[in-house]
Amino acid sequence: MAGLVSASFDGNLNYDSPSKRHNALGVDVGLVARRTWKRGSVPYSPSQLNFTHGVASGDPYPDSIILWTRVAPSDASDKSNTTVEGAVPLYSHETEKYIKADANPICVDWKVWEPKSKETIVSNGTVFTTSDIDFTLKVEAKSLKPFTIYNYQFSICGSNKSSPVGRTKTSPTADDDTKEINLAVFSCSNYPGGYFNAYGNAARKDQHDFVVHLGDYIYEGGRRGPRPHRPPRPALTLWDYRTRHGQYRTEPDLLLLAQSSAWITTWDDHEVSDNGYRDGSSELNNTETSFRNNGHGVSVDQRKMNAVRAYFEWMPIRQVELDDNLRIWRSFKMGKLLDLVMLDTRNYDRSITSVNYNFEYIKAISNDAGRSLMGSRQENWFYRQLSESSKRGATWRIIGNQVLFSEFADDAGGDGWGSYASNRNRTFQHLYDNRINNNIFLTGDTHKNWVSDLAWLGEKKYDSATGVGAIGVEFAGTAVSSHSRRRTIESSTTLARHMIQKNPQLQWQENYYRGYFLLSARKDKMEAQFYGSPSVATRNSWDIPLANFTVNAGENHLARPVAGGKVESGYLRGGKAMPTNLTLDTDLKSWKVVGIDPMYFY
Repeated sequence: MAGLVSASFDGNLNYDSPSKRHNALGVDVGLVARRTWKRGSVPYSPSQLNFTHGVASGDPYPDSIILWTRVAPSDASDKSNTTVEGAVPLYSHETEKYIKADANPICVDWKVWEPKSKETIVSNGTVFTTSDIDFTLKVEAKSLKPFTIYNYQFSICGSNKSSPVGRTKTSPTADDDTKEINLAVFSCSNYPGGYFNAYGNAARKDQHDFVVHLGDYIYEGGRRGPRPHRPPRPALTLWDYRTRHGQYRTEPDLLLLAQSSAWITTWDDHEVSDNGYRDGSSELNNTETSFRNNGHGVSVDQRKMNAVRAYFEWMPIRQVELDDNLRIWRSFKMGKLLDLVMLDTRNYDRSITSVNYNFEYIKAISNDAGRSLMGSRQENWFYRQLSESSKRGATWRIIGNQVLFSEFADDAGGDGWGSYASNRNRTFQHLYDNRINNNIFLTGDTHKNWVSDLAWLGEKKYDSATGVGAIGVEFAGTAVSSHSRRRTIESSTTLARHMIQKNPQLQWQENYYRGYFLLSARKDKMEAQFYGSPSVATRNSWDIPLANFTVNAGENHLARPVAGGKVESGYLRGGKAMPTNLTLDTDLKSWKVVGIDPMYFY
């Protein structure tokens, strides 16, 4: 029995996250096993348990996939808010709240099959979950075939109580002659900002192989209004971040896309804290424990540890290096067609960034050679990935990244690659010197659409009219629901026109819509289709095509005429916008209710 229990606990990968070797960051599986089987422990009956937050899958390999769910007693959320004698305090501001380790293990079976034959199980197992990992469950389904669609399901051991049936897909092997791969790309889903219509629209369209999320999957702030955050305060503790992840996974459109697709994710800043960097954020630093002048006695490191642990518990993601609990950067070789390189330009080892009051200082030091977005270890790994991808003959290099790589005049962001000029220049230098072509940067963060040639202005000749001289293309997408500073199509177009006129490499900018884009990779070309939701004030399936772009293999720039000379909204260099939506507003208006500056959430 002891061996079986140990193996079953070990099968749940969340007992290893975010670190198997660091006691403060991990879970002692042996202690959990001993505690759960002590005298007097009474396991839950199936009638007391529920699959509370759907199912999800992610990080596809050719022969395996990560599967996720959460199964909990019906009163689990109440237990975490109850004062229990002898329990460990999780936080003490506003009200005293405590949580006590639940002694009862929950046994779960899981299985995977191909849709055409549910009777033929290709991978399965039995694992336990407990309150130690917030009743989450994450397993690796192995022995799968490459680039194949599978169904999967979880069930309570010894019962007919089951989760929804999920659908997922493995990746091609590195040497597969894959003809086409399609990605649905998202960023910045803020629950108080509006409904997650973009997720549902992509799921219903069902034209992608994999979902790529570039970060700000949750927001840490404590916003009120029509769709208030839970808990109703900024997330600081482990309980706070777990509760926030749980709230987001009640959104129907997110549940739909998670259930139907394999996700590949990275985080931006709001999974931890606004404008975070190695030693702090815009709200908190280790010199003075403060949170908007309201002290809570939480250090930067403790808060980051809480956020990271909750993220790994709640997301269907592999932890590729258990000795490095902050490492989320990783890559995926998808046939001879493309390599997808996922970066962390926010939390890993980022030098000080803009924290809302130090713009002049950041501007003054932006060219310092020692400044890095990602730290030397990740940066050298990144360059190796680019070189190895080119040498192995992959057609495309797709870089999943949080912040704008292109540097734009009159862009007041202050936290993109442009504020880390030496890091950016080294990346350009590596691409040009090694003749690494067909580079596509994917970017989120700004809540706007930007499409530009990747041009090293001032160092390499670049022709804005033809694109000659560029080394790739950047597709930066708008938000799922987070707000833009522009509230009308007219003001959006005015700003976009100004930015196009100031920046020769920028070909299209659009500030009005919430949405996503689809990226289709083939041997001869890359195509990007941008979609906008005309309103996030209600849950709806409205979906407007905004613009289509093509990059021909070997050209390293957008095909001309850019977007075929016509877009729905914003401003297009050398083309025109022909809007069809003139009435619907993308905003939920919650900012007016609480008097919050929406720029706070970048």
